Amino acid sequence: MKLFVTAMLVVCAVLSTPLRAQEHSVVVELFTSQGCASCPPADAILHRLAARDDVIALALHVDYWDYIGWKDEYALATNARRQRGYADVGGRDMIYTPQMIINGVDDVVGAHAMDVAEIIERQKARKPEIALSATRRGSQLSIRAERLGQSPAGSMSVQLVRFSPLRTVRITRGENAGHELDYANVVDAWSVLGEWDGRAPLHLETELTGDLPAVVLLQYSGPGEIVAAAATD
Repeated sequence: MKLFVTAMLVVCAVLSTPLRAQEHSVVVELFTSQGCASCPPADAILHRLAARDDVIALALHVDYWDYIGWKDEYALATNARRQRGYADVGGRDMIYTPQMIINGVDDVVGAHAMDVAEIIERQKARKPEIALSATRRGSQLSIRAERLGQSPAGSMSVQLVRFSPLRTVRITRGENAGHELDYANVVDAWSVLGEWDGRAPLHLETELTGDLPAVVLLQYSGPGEIVAAAATD
């Protein structure tokens, strides 16, 4: 059951030290597949993006290429549903790999490095709307957020992403047969912790199990624009 975070639940955050505006962390989602011959160049680009401090790079493996001879062991059906959601919102009648969605609004062929770089720089130049932090202490994750400025608030989902920084697989069938490929920041789980209307500061606590890194996203419905993102400390 989703938790709708209201002003009553965030009183403790009002008394906290105000958050500071931060440089944009640009979120790059790569929809990819181990069974797609066109994907390895895009996977390599994501490796480079994952090493940047100003980018949160996530690999979302999809399952709709499994029928051509190799089942992607990292694929999640929810990843393909998320990609279809982006296509519906953007008025696109097809999905494909490798595709990158940048901050929830810009789509580009994932292997087009120059186009990807240009969009990232354009997104970085945008003035941040939300100050967001995600602090992990042991198994507890503390999420704080507040709006910057006086612009009207809109409902956002508070999302938690868990991912594996590096995975390696030797592919023996399909279009990439004979290759051993490394994959960066492979998404293992994606969940919605609640909804936030942005009117009062947000302070949300949740439990984290295991050692996988975590990222918190604030995203308008649709799926729409990702307005803030923070990796755990």
